[in-house]
Amino acid sequence: MPEISPAGCSSTELSPEEELHIITHISMAVELQTKVGDTFCLVSRRWWEKWIAFVTHNKKNSTNEGSSTDHQDLNSSNTPKRPSSIDNSDLINELASDNSTMGLELHDTLQEHTDYILVPEVTWNQLFAWYGGGPKLARKVISCGESQTELTVEVYPLRLHLHLMPKADQCTLRISKKETIGGLHKKACEIFQLNLEQVSIWDYFSHRKHALMNDLDKTLDDANIQMDQDILVEVSDDGGGTSDLQENGFTKSHTSALVEPSKTNYSIAGGFSASKGVLRNNNSESSQLQSSASAIREPEDHKIPVSVGVSTRGSSGGLTGLLNFGNTCFMNSAIQCLVHTPEFARYFRADYQHEINWHNPLGMVGELAIAFGDLLRKLWAPGRSPFAPKHFKSKLARFAPQFSGYNQHDSQELLAFLLDGLHEDLNRVKHKPYIKSRDADGRPDEEVADEYWANHIARNDSIIVDVCQGQYKSTLVCPVCEKISVTFDPFMYLSLPLQSTTTRTMTVTVFSCDGSGVPATCTVTVPKQGRCRDLIQALSSACGLKQNEKVFLAEIRNHLIHRFLEDPLMSLSSIKDDDRLSAYKIPKSMKNTKFLQLIHRRQELETGNARGTTGWKAYGTPLVFPVCCDATITRGDIQLIVHTMLSPMLKSEPGNSDFSDTDASSVASDLKNVSFEADSTCKENNGPNRSLLKLPLKLVDSNNACIDLSVGEERTVRLPSSSLSVLLFIDWSSKLLQKYETHYLEKLPEVFKYGPAKKARAEPLSLYTCLEAFLREEPLVPEDMWFCPQCKERRQASKKLDLWRLPEVLVIHLKRFSYSRSVKHKLETFVNFPVHDFDLTNYIANKNNSSRQVYDLYALTNHYGSMGSGHYTAYIKLIDENRWYNFDDNHISPINEDEVKSNAAYVLFYRRVKSDSSSSHK
Repeated sequence: MPEISPAGCSSTELSPEEELHIITHISMAVELQTKVGDTFCLVSRRWWEKWIAFVTHNKKNSTNEGSSTDHQDLNSSNTPKRPSSIDNSDLINELASDNSTMGLELHDTLQEHTDYILVPEVTWNQLFAWYGGGPKLARKVISCGESQTELTVEVYPLRLHLHLMPKADQCTLRISKKETIGGLHKKACEIFQLNLEQVSIWDYFSHRKHALMNDLDKTLDDANIQMDQDILVEVSDDGGGTSDLQENGFTKSHTSALVEPSKTNYSIAGGFSASKGVLRNNNSESSQLQSSASAIREPEDHKIPVSVGVSTRGSSGGLTGLLNFGNTCFMNSAIQCLVHTPEFARYFRADYQHEINWHNPLGMVGELAIAFGDLLRKLWAPGRSPFAPKHFKSKLARFAPQFSGYNQHDSQELLAFLLDGLHEDLNRVKHKPYIKSRDADGRPDEEVADEYWANHIARNDSIIVDVCQGQYKSTLVCPVCEKISVTFDPFMYLSLPLQSTTTRTMTVTVFSCDGSGVPATCTVTVPKQGRCRDLIQALSSACGLKQNEKVFLAEIRNHLIHRFLEDPLMSLSSIKDDDRLSAYKIPKSMKNTKFLQLIHRRQELETGNARGTTGWKAYGTPLVFPVCCDATITRGDIQLIVHTMLSPMLKSEPGNSDFSDTDASSVASDLKNVSFEADSTCKENNGPNRSLLKLPLKLVDSNNACIDLSVGEERTVRLPSSSLSVLLFIDWSSKLLQKYETHYLEKLPEVFKYGPAKKARAEPLSLYTCLEAFLREEPLVPEDMWFCPQCKERRQASKKLDLWRLPEVLVIHLKRFSYSRSVKHKLETFVNFPVHDFDLTNYIANKNNSSRQVYDLYALTNHYGSMGSGHYTAYIKLIDENRWYNFDDNHISPINEDEVKSNAAYVLFYRRVKSDSSSSHK
């Protein structure tokens, strides 16, 4: 940073009081004569406060006239020291300044009164003469406001990015917003060494030609040129000075330049700020100094006129843009949709203030309603220029601190708060009665629904309720006692999940215990927040269960059964996509059972063994067979059971005569009685049982010892009583592996396998499909369980929603964003939503309402990009013009109706289609 030497240090001969007196009178004299073009300077707040403490300390102490000498001496030890030289280094962005050819760059986020104060140039010169330091950061006074009679200091001149075409050169330029287009034109020609006649400049917002900037006398402010905007410098021919570009260093490089209307040589990044005093003490002179710069004020809503073309001009009512003053596109898009709702436009342009509820403790004492009404009127004023809704945002932040600051937010969350806040501010019910809702108790739905709606209107009655609120029927069923609870609740909007967020596909391998078929892989679709019973039901349908069979689920890990999924109410969310599941068909009628778990083992080289010896290691998928706990089972019975389970995989080669298909059928028939009573017919079967190959089976008893079942087939096996599962190993030798198709056991797929991206849907996801998913019966999530009045406990009940009555304006929110503990995700799914004739007649549960429920789209918000860093726009149809427009902050442009649909659509606004035969819905 440059060090600046003081011109003189005569202040050492002045007392602090004299310094304060001189600075105060200088500032007051300048205040009376401030005009456009005058210069003010920034002073670091840190240094300024040190100086103020120094020059006001004695005045504060002079009020203690009765102080003792000792007390005065003690006070003198705490006297503030004279500040050192002026230090503005904390205002300078040194990194940006080092990389810039435009001089010193300030931090972009500086705030007046917090980081700096503004003083007239003569005040700066006097302070500099006394203290030296710096650097000097001078700024010009410009006019602002609709009448251009207000004054402000342009702390942040415009930073523009010039793009030379067709040579693709670039240059960053600093220039005052009060400079003319002609001045910008001339400066661009100087930078790129071009002739004025061969150059045209364009508003190049978002790298698109918005408007030709050919009104050379218009200021950049009037042309609606914003900070960091792109400007296209278009060369009409190859003549002129273009041949000298490379010599001047501008070819294929990004350069920077600065121009001010006064031709001064300072620059700084950011926006603009007004001048107000910062002194906070009680002496008269410092109080005068505090107000010395107060004549220069920032307008509450800074209005910026627009340039040529409909894309930037609000030439007729309803075509006024809103400036983005720091990630406010989420707010701008939602506001434009509400403002262009015809019912709201009529209401807030008329006299609505008599409906304001000034004393509603749930409201905002009318401030939000008044701020929104004023904003709506400004946006509907014909020919009005775009402006920054700062006053409205300040009110919003006051009552909803989550929307304060300049971070990106969810436009739907803002919309929900805004509708609710406006309702409470405009609630016609001044004293809400207490009303206790009654349960349906078997009464007709129509009677109960009307009673709930009347109770709601008795407490909530506003323009928002008139226009936006509908009613749905909510049915809860207890999974234990089957208690049914029916309520009718109001809604302001519908949040529809996209299909991929409501269901999941799960892959499970199904095994037969009776040898009736080879293992089969089934992929089913289940509710994402469903229960285990939903998966069982889907599998039962998919795998063709017999009437006397049921499915028994297990999770497999490391070729062993990790757990049985026995609880039908277990949430499917506990099953991860990389888990592996098997399902076993077992008889329904069995009770008091144990399960034989057949664990497959094969010889594998033991790791870390230098001798290369092998050991038996588990592999494949275990098989399960149920047996009665009271049964007497022999070793031969278990051999028969295993042969039965493996029989579908037996190779049909000539050498495999030990166990034929006929034998398998006979064994399966013998095992219909799986209870293995003492007189079991399988023991008396002298056919296949005698000719079976003895399998190398080992059963783990209650002492964890292995019993060899290949010998002594008549000996009884005592099953362990301490566990519901009995482990049974089969050791597959290479010879035995040749007899069976064991590949059925070896590859157990994951529940869901992430592979290459699937092909696009043949048909796009329909809005009707999303609505049907929203209305589908689903279990409540575990975090939102219902207190059953009959069980007197919280239950994970199933919930079913039905539309009962619909509002005049139906707001539909597409749930594109999903949140988890560590992941935020956005769905880019394209939803095919109707622009006309959105017919909801068949979705209304109230069959007494015979009128058609048809809606037309008139507005929507769009979200582009990823979460947290995306951009919001709005598509809005001006109903009087029957034409669609794109509202992209302050830029407005017409679009065709077929451009309205995209995968960026986020919140949809539908309006009821009026018909002669339609009756009131409320």
